[in-house]
Amino acid sequence: MSDFRKIKHFKTRSESGTLAMGERVAEMLAPAPKLIVLRGELGAGKTTLVKGIAASLGAAQAEDVTSPTFTLVHEYVGAKTRLYHLDLYRLETERELLTLGLDEMAETPDALVLVEWGEKFSSVMERADGEIEIEHAGGDERMFHVRVK
Repeated sequence: MSDFRKIKHFKTRSESGTLAMGERVAEMLAPAPKLIVLRGELGAGKTTLVKGIAASLGAAQAEDVTSPTFTLVHEYVGAKTRLYHLDLYRLETERELLTLGLDEMAETPDALVLVEWGEKFSSVMERADGEIEIEHAGGDERMFHVRVK
């Protein structure tokens, strides 16, 4: 991915800071439809960020958003945006990826598709409208690098 129009860097010092930052990130990702890859190590805060984004969109309460590690896809519906949260960590092949219907999700006019571990698949990276990279910065601090086409 290249040709990013919007690039922002954020630092949070706590889980509550990451949740609150979800609103600022959601604004950067508008308008839908968008497919965004969430990058970061296990435990970096990808799902916590999705909780904040979902809450800011009115699609779900933060406490109702969980990692889709085993279900692979969670869908949350807000007034203006349909949020799809995917976790591709357990998938190994493009064939498995095809069964999820990612293309259909990404083409839904009001969709914001947030994909954890999307970097495992070149097809996802080629289709992505941006990425959010999350890095541990010591203790509970995290650095967020948001890049959107």
